[in-house]
Amino acid sequence: MKLSKKVVMVCMFAILAFGLVFAGGKKETAAANKKVTLNIMGYGENAGAEGQTFKRICDEFQAENPDIIVNYEMLYDEAYHQKAVSRLAAGDVPDIAYMGADARWGAEWQEAGQQINNVPYYPSNIDVSLVPDFFGDGTRPYLPLDGSNYCTVVGVNMRILNEIGGKLPTTYEEFKALAKLCKDNGYVCLSTHGADAWVWGSCVMSGIIPRTTGNATWIEDAINGKVKFTDPDFVAALDVLAQWVKDGILTPDSALTDDGTGKSNFANGKYLMYIDGQWGFGESNYAELSKDIKLIPIPAVPGEKAMAGSIAGAWQVGYGITKKGASDPAVLDAAKRWLAYFFSTEETIQRLADGGISCPILKDFVTPEGMDPLIAEKASLGAYPSCYVIDSYLTGAANDALNAGMQDIVMGKQTAAGLAAVVQKAFDAQ
Repeated sequence: MKLSKKVVMVCMFAILAFGLVFAGGKKETAAANKKVTLNIMGYGENAGAEGQTFKRICDEFQAENPDIIVNYEMLYDEAYHQKAVSRLAAGDVPDIAYMGADARWGAEWQEAGQQINNVPYYPSNIDVSLVPDFFGDGTRPYLPLDGSNYCTVVGVNMRILNEIGGKLPTTYEEFKALAKLCKDNGYVCLSTHGADAWVWGSCVMSGIIPRTTGNATWIEDAINGKVKFTDPDFVAALDVLAQWVKDGILTPDSALTDDGTGKSNFANGKYLMYIDGQWGFGESNYAELSKDIKLIPIPAVPGEKAMAGSIAGAWQVGYGITKKGASDPAVLDAAKRWLAYFFSTEETIQRLADGGISCPILKDFVTPEGMDPLIAEKASLGAYPSCYVIDSYLTGAANDALNAGMQDIVMGKQTAAGLAAVVQKAFDAQ
């Protein structure tokens, strides 16, 4: 049958229209299948809870968000800072990065112009009033893991203290007497995981400097050139370590004790007291002993002038969306979804249980029943006078020299005055 010209034209238009619709649909499908890559620079070590949590969250988030490719890098301690500087210098800027607002955790990001106000990107469950106004202008360039991160915390095994008939010391003479009581009963009075060199600055000396100097912000003043590491008050702070060893309070073995061994010894009743950051006192570490552990600041030290009971704390670092990450709407959307996942109520509770945080910044947060008693005990730390953490301000060779030198003091290989001179020289050269 012969078709009319009109019918042929209609068929041709129909075929053409079908092709256009099909082509358009193909384009729409391709667009829908296009994935967004989210680059994240995280912090942690493979063997630690923080590192394991970060990696697990990244993997779980990607599994639940197939439209997002999570490209992450995780580094720890100085390796993180070195890589951050090199990546920023090369223009390889992550979309989300682990950062802070102080010199140690924020400087490289600030100098690169990558810190921006993150409040508009905060998940809806965050209580903004619990996040400090870091710079006094309303800018909050990242989302902290929680509130204040207390570093110079002393865990006391109250079972042992009661067993030997001791009491918590309020003076240095009482501290010395307690050390003798411990020795007479076969216990070590005080230890820490000093094989990790950073512990001496962050967890020990940060809580001692304000006592011998009478200045809660001494380390900041040193960075600004107002005081020197060779000043008598700072030398006196360093000399506390040697005096502790001499008086039987601190075991010299602490300079060679790693984190796992130290926690195990404390949990098994070898030490009466153990110095660690608040993160070190979690349910996974001490189990049933948790209900018998009391958390206090470093007791009175020789030569103490002021700031009795001071405890070093810094606002937690956390994760922030960089300027680069916020520049692309699709990437920004993915970044906001990741923050919401990372800071969910479920993950916050898990970090509490792991000992990683102590003061959640979520709206109307209620600690679950049955959680480790040490969680509630950590909350009591906020009642003590707060002072600065050394490595929030002191970095580089000077900080490394200070930490290594304090290990040497404990082992009798260095003097307080000798170390002070070494640190000042390294600081002047930076």
